Amino acid sequence: MNTKTFAAILMLLFSITLQATEPQKKTDSNVFGDVQSLGEHIPFVSIFLEGTSIGTTTDNTGHYILTNLPVGKHTLVAKTLGYKVEKKVINVEIGKSQEINFVLEEEHMSLNQVVVTGTKTFKRQTESPVIVNVLDSKSLNTIQACNISEGLRFQPGLRVETDCQTCNYTQLRMNGLGGSYSQILINGRPIFSPLTGLYGMEQIPANMVERIEVVRGGGSALYGSSAIGGTVNIITRIPNESSYDFSALTQSTNGDGTDNILNGNLTMLTHKHNAGAAIFVNRRHREAYDHNGDNFSELPQLRNNSFGANLFFKPDLNQKLEVNFSSLNEYRFGGEITTKPAFLAQQSEERTHNVLMGGLDYQINFDNDNSAFIAYFAGQQTDRLHYTGIVPDDEAARLIHVNKPPYGTTANTTLQGGIQFNHRFQEFLGGKNVMTFGAEYVFDDVLDTIPAYNYEIDQETKNFGFFAQSDWEINPQLTFLAGLRADKHNLVDKAILSPRFSLLYRHHTNTQFRLTWGTGFRAPQSFDTDMHIAFAGGGVSRITLDPDLKEERSNSVSASVNYDRPSETFILGFTLEGFYTKLKDVFFLQPIGADEFGYRFEKRNGQGAAVSGGTLELRGNYNRKLQLEAGITIQQSLYDEPVENIPGLKAMREFLRSPNEYGYLTLSFTPNSRFNASVSSVYTGKMHLAHFAGAPEQTVDEYKTSPSFTELNTKISYTFNLPTVDSGLEIFGGVKNITNAYQSDFDSGKNRDSNYVYGPGMPRSIYVGVRLKSF
Repeated sequence: MNTKTFAAILMLLFSITLQATEPQKKTDSNVFGDVQSLGEHIPFVSIFLEGTSIGTTTDNTGHYILTNLPVGKHTLVAKTLGYKVEKKVINVEIGKSQEINFVLEEEHMSLNQVVVTGTKTFKRQTESPVIVNVLDSKSLNTIQACNISEGLRFQPGLRVETDCQTCNYTQLRMNGLGGSYSQILINGRPIFSPLTGLYGMEQIPANMVERIEVVRGGGSALYGSSAIGGTVNIITRIPNESSYDFSALTQSTNGDGTDNILNGNLTMLTHKHNAGAAIFVNRRHREAYDHNGDNFSELPQLRNNSFGANLFFKPDLNQKLEVNFSSLNEYRFGGEITTKPAFLAQQSEERTHNVLMGGLDYQINFDNDNSAFIAYFAGQQTDRLHYTGIVPDDEAARLIHVNKPPYGTTANTTLQGGIQFNHRFQEFLGGKNVMTFGAEYVFDDVLDTIPAYNYEIDQETKNFGFFAQSDWEINPQLTFLAGLRADKHNLVDKAILSPRFSLLYRHHTNTQFRLTWGTGFRAPQSFDTDMHIAFAGGGVSRITLDPDLKEERSNSVSASVNYDRPSETFILGFTLEGFYTKLKDVFFLQPIGADEFGYRFEKRNGQGAAVSGGTLELRGNYNRKLQLEAGITIQQSLYDEPVENIPGLKAMREFLRSPNEYGYLTLSFTPNSRFNASVSSVYTGKMHLAHFAGAPEQTVDEYKTSPSFTELNTKISYTFNLPTVDSGLEIFGGVKNITNAYQSDFDSGKNRDSNYVYGPGMPRSIYVGVRLKSF
């Protein structure tokens, strides 16, 4: 399909939606009241008639009024974050007013939030045929995450690893698959490009995030290429009330190096609640840290400055326009700790990123809220200046290096535009069904060059995607989700069809059984790790693509049971999931020798690979004071045929850097609204790594098996009430990696193997901070 055809479809569907709901007839029938919890009024609660677009929110005093309601029997709903949904059946009579008050019950823990990532439509977690895990801003604050990289470690089935001793780029592994098998979305849009994936998780500050929704496995195939391992949807701060939140933190890295962070959030709403804005700012300055005393950093110097906003406007109850944008600026320098320019450092990586990303969404509901049309556009632009180099020992080579240092530039543009149409059938073969249809176009262009190394990635990808989905609630216990996505990628000869089927069975109200199967693919292109230049053997290693590289295909299946037992004082629950993914024509890296600059690897197709395992999640809450969340994953990742990772050594079937066990735990104690204490932990099991010679202590190329690690963290906070300004002053402090469980055998010197890094991302760090927030 060409661009003109795509635009024609967009205009056609948009014109259809202009058939807005007819104006209501005047009935002089009103409903008014208030919403309370534990004797206190609750502001900004959504009050609406179920199945219609008629609604409002409570004001600052917790009161509401709905006027001119249609005559008849209706269900009035009160809903807001942190409380259980309350519904009341009312009978509206012409010319009469009635008072309807609500008393909401607080949720012990967020077990049934409204999520969007699993089905591309809004659903409760327990009603979604696909498991969707949620990491909200409160949880990010509990573990004192500075960015999403630090936060995603505390999610089941996920593991965040640092992959370079010099620059510290990170990747997210889901269900045993590497970072390029997972898709990261910003507000539901795939503008987190392969290049952005190298450092983006550290560049997105935690205070930019409202919540993060995670879908593991092939159930996320509706999002297209690279969603084999799963999908992470980063939803930025939402303006749902007028508030402010400012904080300052200083952190000492193992007593040698400081890390200072300033955060600010401001949200504003109009009196009618039909427009609002959420603004965030972040500033971070971290000094480089040297762990083994060789004057080369294990943690690079960072200078981050970020800001952005999320805005919305509702012209009426049926329409909503959302705009979001973020500007992320980062300077990163790792290697020899010196004040010299990068090219005079014995070994270093220097990166200056300027990232601008944003999106525009328009939605209109019609047909008594049974239909919705959504049009969206999003994009990001990254401009990067970078240096990656080692000063040669030979005098002649050193002169060449000084006269022509290996500086490079990168320009990356990602654009996405699309439309989506949802329609709810209230009667569909004895049940209900939500049908979803959509089309989208994603364009990504990256040009990355380092002239001194004769290195260039000039890659342009274009993908037209079309998707259709049936979310059929056969009866209150059984839901069947069927979806199909078609992608035409410019690097793949033919269109690829990716079906997905999910079955949800609800046993009573507290148990859900799920079964999911789906297919996916990865295009034959460069991804995040392919764009990273590493140090090894006194040179730099680079990755190129096999000219005959073809797409990689996947088949994934998962099955799970979810159980929660609530009572007046506690909730106990668990989720047990098994997963299996079969990869065909799997990508792998083949060593192809070395040139004057260092090692070279080529990405090729192998026969196949399989990843299988299980994840157990445990959760509990006692009397809203003690809360536990934990998860453990046991898995195995094997190639069908052994892969040669190091020339001359035995080929291995096991995936490198893929531990068979990993998990997390968080435990928080909140006896009252002022005090909170928490303990968190991340466990990483043993894994195989390639270790190349070059450093003084490493004279041979060999495989290594890392030890297992248990990282333990703690945080304590206390809030002083400031009633005269309706605010609170929070003082907090804590220790990350209390036992200093950090890698002890780093390579030293300029000829180190920078990819030989494993375990926790930072050593013991002590922090204190202050936070001023509105109530």
